[in-house]
Amino acid sequence: MNFPAVPLSSVPVVDRAQMTEVDRLAESMMGLGLIQMMENAGRALAELVLTELGPSRIGSAPYRVTVLAGTGGNGGGALVAARHLTNRGCEVEVHLSRPPRTGSVPDRQRTILDAMGVTVTPRPPERADIDAVVDGIIGYSLLGPPTGPAADLIGWASARHTEGTRVVALDVPSGVDIDTGRAPGVHVSAAATLTLALPKIGLRDNPAVGRLHLADISIPSAVYEQMGLDVPVLFDRGQILRLTP
Repeated sequence: MNFPAVPLSSVPVVDRAQMTEVDRLAESMMGLGLIQMMENAGRALAELVLTELGPSRIGSAPYRVTVLAGTGGNGGGALVAARHLTNRGCEVEVHLSRPPRTGSVPDRQRTILDAMGVTVTPRPPERADIDAVVDGIIGYSLLGPPTGPAADLIGWASARHTEGTRVVALDVPSGVDIDTGRAPGVHVSAAATLTLALPKIGLRDNPAVGRLHLADISIPSAVYEQMGLDVPVLFDRGQILRLTP
């Protein structure tokens, strides 16, 4: 699939504080729930992963995809992508930085994967025959260098990228600060990144991002108007855009 191309310069960019406010207003002012936005993000992420992988290998083994997920909304979106990729015929394994909070939206996504029989474990995978890695470890909330199991998963993903495996990041490559574009510690380098709603300042001209895409997670225009952001109609040609330099 060729996603519609839009110059990044024609799309407003936001920082961490603004994106936090977008999410807050979408829920409090418009009644748009986290589970809805997460579903939209995960479905679009799965579509981008499949596009990166290319046409199905008819008569061959299914694509093998490893999904790395944190505990927050970014991880929840990655878990949604794991479900859609499984439903599309991929062989999917999920590895968590740590279990999501019981009863949270990401925990509900993990429960669905358990019921589907998708492998969900805490340890970084040892297998090397992987076609793609999905990075949903840390989103735009990063403050300071990653530590602990999250840092371990980021390091593992970085090694796979170095070996030539396609790494697709959700919203921002884990470990990259969306305000500065810098990485205070270990970080993911992606072949492609799917950022959500609006691009973030730190993704511009950032080699860790790879090919930058933008996904519609159904944020109403009234949210942007409330914030004083002049956002044009972006998704009239499709729900995923390719942002060009």
